[in-house]
Amino acid sequence: MPSVLPITVAMKGQPRWEALDNALVYYAGAALMAIGSLFVISSFLTLGFSGTFLGDYFGILMDQKVTGFPFNVMDNPMYWGSTANYLSLALMNASPVGVVLTAVVGLSYRIAIAYEGPFTEEIYRQRSQRCKHK
Repeated sequence: MPSVLPITVAMKGQPRWEALDNALVYYAGAALMAIGSLFVISSFLTLGFSGTFLGDYFGILMDQKVTGFPFNVMDNPMYWGSTANYLSLALMNASPVGVVLTAVVGLSYRIAIAYEGPFTEEIYRQRSQRCKHK
């Protein structure tokens, strides 16, 4: 099945980087894909559809902030798992363009986290305050 991810299309249209074009880097990329996918999929399963895509912004909150796996391993596992997946694609395709695009994605996620993290903390703080007063 051909890949239709825009990053893959960008990588396939550019030259490969010989320094990355070896079996060790390819298998490291495959391992990174497995780890990244574990974080993305487990985050989605833990949060569900509404918690992943609608949740905080539409007032659909969990009873309390999720702290189990994968959130007990790292903050923002879906963002960092996705970034790992992009990097793994870059490594597996020996793509310098993929590495640069992964850096752009990672930076974008860092900016999103800078705004989203405090917002999420605040809404759960307010929720716990309301629950204490009931």
